[in-house]
Amino acid sequence: MTRIDFYYNAPAKAEVARKLAAKAFNAGQNVLVYTRDDALARELDAAFWTAQQLSFLPHVRCGHPLARYTPILIGADPGELDQADVLISLADEPPEFFGRFQRLLDVVSTDAGDRERARQRFRFYKGRGYELETHDLAEKA
Repeated sequence: MTRIDFYYNAPAKAEVARKLAAKAFNAGQNVLVYTRDDALARELDAAFWTAQQLSFLPHVRCGHPLARYTPILIGADPGELDQADVLISLADEPPEFFGRFQRLLDVVSTDAGDRERARQRFRFYKGRGYELETHDLAEKA
């Protein structure tokens, strides 16, 4: 069964997603940073290129010719991953394919609307019998 963690009070979702993806990559796991929002996907791509010069994270956007050979994908196509280890979701709705992944990391900002949508996702997963862990990023700041 997929392990699900909610990371809430994220000051910047793209930065939190980058840090979570780096941690998973350093543990040898493949990652899909899931978003259907093209503007957010561009922001993520830029964040992955410009953060910490000495800690390159090999990534491409879904649909790229090298997607099947790259450990971190940004976008909405889980079929392009070699293996489904970690799904970092930045979406408003639960990804329909989340059960294929070993872990789902749901990132929630401080925005009231985002928090309410996260509560709905939380109830969705809980209602299906998943054990959920929560991580308050405000406590780590």
